[in-house]
Amino acid sequence: MRTLLLALALTLSAGATHAQQAKLRDFCAERPGKATPPCILDAGHLQLEAGLADAVIDRSHGGHQETYTLGATELRFGLTPRVEVEVAWAPVVAVHAQGAGHRTGVGDTVLGLRGALTDPDKDGLAISAQGFVTAPTATRGMGAGGWTGGVRLPVSAPLAKDTDFGLTPEIDVVRDADGHGAHLAWIGVAGLSHGFGRLTLGTELWGEVDDDPAGRVHQASADLTAALALGDDAQLDAGLNLGLTHATPDAEVYIGVARRF
Repeated sequence: MRTLLLALALTLSAGATHAQQAKLRDFCAERPGKATPPCILDAGHLQLEAGLADAVIDRSHGGHQETYTLGATELRFGLTPRVEVEVAWAPVVAVHAQGAGHRTGVGDTVLGLRGALTDPDKDGLAISAQGFVTAPTATRGMGAGGWTGGVRLPVSAPLAKDTDFGLTPEIDVVRDADGHGAHLAWIGVAGLSHGFGRLTLGTELWGEVDDDPAGRVHQASADLTAALALGDDAQLDAGLNLGLTHATPDAEVYIGVARRF
């Protein structure tokens, strides 16, 4: 009888846990891609998003530079049904520049807060607002060079079955090239994604106008993304970014994972 009661209790407990999980919002990661989704984590839940490896190849300044980032990690936590907090940091950054040898260090720390402007539990158009600051924790010459920050307005909307549109306008305050001041940079990302069962493929167009006092810089890239769902709470993803202007790195390729707890 005790065994039967214990088995019944475990069954009811498993059923309750499954019911609680069934009420969670659809899994939604910020990666892959440069666009930021407006989705908000369920209150009390944690999500880990990690870039296993990222490689950037840049020949835009007459030389050859390769930058590798390993283990770049973002933690997201749902504070309320409409607000989440985020922290991100890169523990390993390695730079190889032609004629300048190798350098290895760590990256800056990013702290962010995102709130839903539309009901995050309803289908259709979704809009959020996000503010963030970047703390200068990077090894010298490998980060923003000081405190920076910005605001984003992530937007998404379904266009057809399994097809979604995403848009992320952004304004940043960034450091001047000479390190003695700050200025504005204007960023925009627009993308389309389509689901094929567990696999989601996407394409994005990214652009940035950096109003540095030393001279305005224009960057743009055409990006491809792929994400493979690993159950209801995890994914494996990869991406390829191709530079479209002289000032943009030639290519970036990366792979990563995301897991909700």
